[in-house]
Amino acid sequence: MTNKNTNWKNKPFLLSPAGKDYLWGGDRLRKDFNKDIDLTPLAETWECSTHPDGESTIASGVHLGQLLSAVLAEHPEYLGSHPRMIMQGLGSDSPNTLPILVKFIDAKEKLSVQVHPDDTYAATHENGSLGKTEMWYVLDAEPGAQLIYGFNRNMNTELVHTSIEQNTIEKYLQKVPVQKDDVFYIEAGTVHAIGEGIVIAEIQENSNLTYRLHDYNRRDKNGILRPLQIDKALQVLNYKSSKSPRQPMRVLRYHPGCASELLCRCKYFQVERLLVNTQPDNPLPDCSTSDLSFQILLCVEGTGSLLMNDKESISFQKGSCIFIPANSVKTQIYGTAQLLKISC
Repeated sequence: MTNKNTNWKNKPFLLSPAGKDYLWGGDRLRKDFNKDIDLTPLAETWECSTHPDGESTIASGVHLGQLLSAVLAEHPEYLGSHPRMIMQGLGSDSPNTLPILVKFIDAKEKLSVQVHPDDTYAATHENGSLGKTEMWYVLDAEPGAQLIYGFNRNMNTELVHTSIEQNTIEKYLQKVPVQKDDVFYIEAGTVHAIGEGIVIAEIQENSNLTYRLHDYNRRDKNGILRPLQIDKALQVLNYKSSKSPRQPMRVLRYHPGCASELLCRCKYFQVERLLVNTQPDNPLPDCSTSDLSFQILLCVEGTGSLLMNDKESISFQKGSCIFIPANSVKTQIYGTAQLLKISC
C-alpha cells in the first residue's frame, strides 16, 4: 500500500542481516558486533543484501519488516542513477536489485582456498549471475594472522591440478601477514583465503559464486566432505604470480567533527572510512546522498545517531548498518564512531 504522505520517502533506515553458520565461523559477531542471531557458529552476517541466498530485512521506518529487495523493487529510485545502477541489471533477472553486498565475517578457522569468477564468465556459465570482485577491511586480527593472496610463482592449469590432487597446493600460495585496519582488494580470478583469527568487513559484488580448490579435507556437520569446484576454478584462475599486496597510501582528511579517508574505489563500489567525534548540539553537517547513488553506513566502532531534517533520528552502535536512499532527505551525524561509507 502506498503511503499518501510523501514525507516518509527517501528516508534512511536500519537493516537487519541474514546469518550464515559455516563451519569455520566463531562467536565474535554475536559478542562484539551485537548480532542477535541464533546460529552456532555465526560465521557471516549479510548486512546489506538483496541476494536470494541471504536477504536483509528493514529494521526501522515505514518499511519495517519488509525485505530490502522488495522495497527496492517498489522504489528503484532509492538506488540512484549512477551508470552502475543502470548497467547492473544486465544479465540479471531483476534490474532493481542492489549491485553490491556487504558482510561481516568472523574466521575463527581458516576458510577454503577459493576463487571467484568475473562478470563475463558468470553471465555465461552461471545463469546470468554477476561475478565477484571484493574488498576486505580488517576489523581485528590475532597476532600472527595471515591470509592467502594469489600464487607465489607463475602457475599453469596442469601444475595447479596436480598440486590439488597431491595435496601440495599450499606451497604455491602467497601468504600475507594481516593486521587490524589493513585493506585488501581481491579481483575476480585471484586465488585467496581468509586465515584463522581474522574478522573483516567485506564489500563485494552481489554474487554468491565461490569455487573451492582446497578445503583441508574438512567435513560438514553431516560428516560429508565439503565439495570442491575444481573444473570451474581452473577456468577462471589468474595463474600469474601475484605481487605481495602493499597497503595503499591512505590520507586522512580532517573536517569539523570528522576525519575521512578513501579505502577503495573501483568500478563496482567506493568505500570510505569516517571517524566521527561530535556532540548533539553540533552534529556533522549534511551527509545525505545525491541522486547518483545510495549509501550504506556500516558502524565498525562506537555509537551515535543519524539525524533527519524533520527531527527523526536513527541510533546506531557497533555492528549497525544503515541504508541511505539516493537523493535522501538531509541528514546529520553525531556521536563517537567509526563508519564505513559505501556507495557505487
